[in-house]
Amino acid sequence: MAKRNPIGRLLNQNKSLLLFVFLLVVFRGAIADWHPVPTGSMKPTILEGDVVLQNKLAYDLKVPFTDIKLASMGEPQRGDIVVINSAAADKRLIKRLIGMPGDEIALINNRLFINGFPAEYQISTNHEFAPVRDSDAEQVLYALESYEGMPSHVVSVKPQSRHEFRVSVPEGHYFFMGDSRDNSADSRFYGSIPRAQLRGKATHTLLSLNMLDKYKPRFERFFARLQ
Repeated sequence: MAKRNPIGRLLNQNKSLLLFVFLLVVFRGAIADWHPVPTGSMKPTILEGDVVLQNKLAYDLKVPFTDIKLASMGEPQRGDIVVINSAAADKRLIKRLIGMPGDEIALINNRLFINGFPAEYQISTNHEFAPVRDSDAEQVLYALESYEGMPSHVVSVKPQSRHEFRVSVPEGHYFFMGDSRDNSADSRFYGSIPRAQLRGKATHTLLSLNMLDKYKPRFERFFARLQ
């Protein structure tokens, strides 16, 4: 009686495990994924140590682990928190979509202007919007930023900073900024991002560990919706 190939026998004995691994790869590559966040560029919305859930089907169906588009699933909206495969930055970014194709974006004295219209702010000097404290909290202001058609969200700014810029968003591109306006390498540095580099929408915080305090769990952030 011929002996069965050991590799074939191993595969036959682990069919369920191999199927699970295959489906997990497809799931993470084309449907949803999760990403640990090591920096504070999106504070206070996303904190260092958060693990965020990414919906990869929010905008496009793509070949797993590539930017090859198979079908359109939806359109990016102003205010979305987007996972980006940035060619200019040569890394993955998670930022907020601020400028749509054709928009004129300006930042003047820490106030955002879109097509000449200013965003509205509710400043909180006592950090009521801040889920954590910065080491230099006395130099940081937290504010609820709102603009027509964009969900209200909290941003942090340093009052002493007065960086200003104006830019036009090319067709087929999007302009992104971090919610920590003075601590974010975003479209102000890397330029507007083409649609093909948008990988999905960040929707929830799956879990959160405080990297500055012995990785203690922040249970209040588990399964929290991002906005």
